[in-house]
Amino acid sequence: MTNPSQKYRNFSIILLFVLLTQACAQIKLDTPPALPTARDVASIATEERSAPLATPTARVEIPTATEIPPIPTSSLPKVTISAVKGNIFVRRGPDMAFNPIDVLYKGTSAKVIARDILSKWVQIKIPNSNKTGWVSIQTDYSKVEGEIKNLPEYTPTEWPVAAYVRNCTHHQMYVLPIQIVISSSFAAPDNETWIYPGTYTIVDIDVPGDPQVDTIVVSEGSNIDIRYDGLGEHRKCP
Repeated sequence: MTNPSQKYRNFSIILLFVLLTQACAQIKLDTPPALPTARDVASIATEERSAPLATPTARVEIPTATEIPPIPTSSLPKVTISAVKGNIFVRRGPDMAFNPIDVLYKGTSAKVIARDILSKWVQIKIPNSNKTGWVSIQTDYSKVEGEIKNLPEYTPTEWPVAAYVRNCTHHQMYVLPIQIVISSSFAAPDNETWIYPGTYTIVDIDVPGDPQVDTIVVSEGSNIDIRYDGLGEHRKCP
């Protein structure tokens, strides 16, 4: 027969073993997992930036106002213009406000390749050149041979840059050869006027004898001040 004390001792040993086992298990569960080392991390391939492929680009030539347009000359009607009574300015566009780029001299003819919408200007091939320009046919200095209406019609896509002349003096000025009066500075802002490109003579009409005070050369975008009057007095525009 087993001694009761012996039974109690055995039970105590078993209970102690169970408690120790649970404690060890709890310690193991509470331990955080170890962080991976560098060897444990697999290397990730990064995307390599390759050089862009070289794509051929076509060079596009943008024609200027004075280059010959791509019109088959064989299909154009035969039209010519001649300077008959004097020299004619050839301008970069179909208007007096465009800069002169050449001259069609008296006795010279040029081939006409296009016209403006109102048929008041024609585009010509400038003689002895690969350029083109525009000539007015609203003048007695030109003579046209051929039918202009059959030429290609040109619509401008570029406009002239306005040029201005301002009178800073206290006298009225007269512009030759266009015969216009520019008011004195007392009439500002009416002392400024728009003038086409060209060369002009300025005279003072408030001084006896209308003395010449200046010769000006006007081009697109010019802003010219008249600062001396016929008495030699100098003024500045405010």
